[in-house]
Amino acid sequence: MGDQYEISIRFRRMMEQRIFRLETDATLDEAHLCGLENVDHIRRQMRLVAAQRAEARRMRLFLEQSRTRVQPTNAG
Repeated sequence: MGDQYEISIRFRRMMEQRIFRLETDATLDEAHLCGLENVDHIRRQMRLVAAQRAEARRMRLFLEQSRTRVQPTNAG
């Protein structure tokens, strides 16, 4: 696991925003569980929450294994 990815600042920010959205959506979707009565709906909602959290975790691991590319400075 010695491979380290080099990513741009823009890509890192995009990933961080996506992680935030996934985690926020998972929290909101989990809160909707208490309003569901049908066992199948509850099960599907729980699977959705688990998938969102797993994707966020996968993306976080990727970011942990990557480093941000240094942008060249423009000397006047």
